[in-house]
Amino acid sequence: MKKDVALVLSSGGARGLAHIGAIEELEARGYRITSIAGCSMGALIGGVYAAGKLEAFREWMKTVNRKKMLELTDFSLSLNHLVKGTRIIEAIMEFVPDVPIEELPLPYCAVATDWKSGREVVFRQGSLFQAIRASISLPSFYEPVQRDGMILIDGGVTNPIPMNRVVRHEGDLLVGVDVSGYDYEAQSEIREELAEKRRRSTSLSRQIISKLIPDSLDFNYYTMLSRVSSLMIRQNSLLMAQLMKPDILVDIQMSRYGGFDYDKSEKIIAIGRQKTSKAIEKYMPLA
Repeated sequence: MKKDVALVLSSGGARGLAHIGAIEELEARGYRITSIAGCSMGALIGGVYAAGKLEAFREWMKTVNRKKMLELTDFSLSLNHLVKGTRIIEAIMEFVPDVPIEELPLPYCAVATDWKSGREVVFRQGSLFQAIRASISLPSFYEPVQRDGMILIDGGVTNPIPMNRVVRHEGDLLVGVDVSGYDYEAQSEIREELAEKRRRSTSLSRQIISKLIPDSLDFNYYTMLSRVSSLMIRQNSLLMAQLMKPDILVDIQMSRYGGFDYDKSEKIIAIGRQKTSKAIEKYMPLA
């Protein structure tokens, strides 16, 4: 059975920590990653892996709690972003040194988007961390990266799972790990269960909270725009899968974890490993 893998990792914020579990499961089963491409969080995980520092990154993520997340958030007073994004990159660079992409031991690329032209920008050379920083520039949240007359924002806007950008070798397998989707039905069921518990609770405090906080509070301008954006990214990733037809597609739709749950790294990594195992088992009978 073919064992060389051209690996593609999608955008997805903290859900992208599942990529670590996916990589671990592939390697545990004897697959050899020969090239890698990523977008946003996928670009970060892919770059750290290509630099040979994935285990160190995972151990560091174990130390990230809500307090540390706040410490790593360098807020800005700018009108076009909330966070500068410098502090988090500097923290990772303490144990993952910046290197030219072309000097990495395997082919790697990251995808960003030029806000001016609306075009996809693919990084195959130059600073690894400049490529990562551009690819993770979530619009309105992280400060865009300005380079060569471009204003670079998150690659998920144009190509959330860049299967068409990864370097291919003869006889390899195209493997995509997609964490761009939410399980919205499961999320709704969870919210309904919590609301029902509040209504039935005999606790005075819970009854007061139930009266003060309506069940429909989560349906607002922010959640509306956030879901619309997520749905568009999801559709783009599904279209890319239909176009490129990967040998193995690990489709991870989460219900309990969102894009900012970085303090839940081990649980999200475990989901990534479990889903990858199932995807491999589904593929193996066909091999």
